[in-house]
Amino acid sequence: MSAHSTIVGGSTAKRVINCPGSVKLVQQAPPQPESKYAAEGSLLHGYIERLVTDDTRIADLEINDAQAEKLDFCLQALDEIQIEEYDTEVKFKYDKVPGVFGTVDLIGTYNAGATAVVLDWKFGDGVTVRAEDNEQLMFYALLAWRSGHWAFEKATEVELCIVQPPQLRQWSCSLKRLARFEDDLLHALRIAQGSAPPTAIGEWCKFCPAKTICPQHTGAIERVVRSRLEQLSNEQLGQMLELADKLESFIGAARGLVQQKLEAGLPVPGWKLVPKQARRQWTNEADALAALRAVGAPESELMELRSPAQIEKVLKKRKIALPGDVVTSVSSGDTIAPESDPRPAKVLLAQQMTAALSKI
Repeated sequence: MSAHSTIVGGSTAKRVINCPGSVKLVQQAPPQPESKYAAEGSLLHGYIERLVTDDTRIADLEINDAQAEKLDFCLQALDEIQIEEYDTEVKFKYDKVPGVFGTVDLIGTYNAGATAVVLDWKFGDGVTVRAEDNEQLMFYALLAWRSGHWAFEKATEVELCIVQPPQLRQWSCSLKRLARFEDDLLHALRIAQGSAPPTAIGEWCKFCPAKTICPQHTGAIERVVRSRLEQLSNEQLGQMLELADKLESFIGAARGLVQQKLEAGLPVPGWKLVPKQARRQWTNEADALAALRAVGAPESELMELRSPAQIEKVLKKRKIALPGDVVTSVSSGDTIAPESDPRPAKVLLAQQMTAALSKI
């Protein structure tokens, strides 16, 4: 079973409520590769689960200093909330809508059970996640409440907690507020099941995997392209610029999708996969230091070996050539380019194997 509900989940509740049409679009959209940020988040989620449930210590984990600081803050935040007892990684189903489920990072109580606590660990940097009216946490709280979890036996309110190092954010809401959220969610899901559910552009589009096929985004692009800026009023120009900002995430998603298809060996007319510009680097720093000393490079410049380009500038002033056998050019990866780009298209291993097999 997928780790995420395909209809609506915690991370998609806000989008579904504001854009019911996105439910069907997401089901039609191609799968998205996991980003390195999501991979790190999953890693740290697994580690914090171990830290709060068994005798694991941060010193026992194979992590860097920045990751250790984040985990240490999470433990401190948990102590600050003073939860009396809790469960972690609890999966709930939502009986009112088959196929909808969600997993709560941590759920418990304080105030002698009068307050249910729903907590979510957030390890991403840069994008601040608010606790007030947080649809993701209200979704988890709703599922736990309707499932009859013990944290709601005496609860009259819910404390929603976002632990996002280096900040702890909290917001309390009544069960009546949770019920209103449920009404909004069910209303949106009923609309989503219609023949032509509406779509809407907003902040919820940022991580939507259907941006590349969404009529709101593709239509917006056409409107921007057709517009002649000098003919727009000041009001229209302001609206167009706001629209352009919203399209930036669409453009990034479109480029990512094209690269994903090309890397899978699927042709995209007008585009090809090429290596990124190669950057020079030392083949071996110890050998490079020895070779540079041998040609008379100033020792003061070699105390901390810098890039080949920086060292080359120093040597040119002394009319000394950079030894070629200690430098190599390495591409940092692949990127997409128009067919008109002079760089040759990268031949993938799968394509090479297909070509070889065709000759047998």
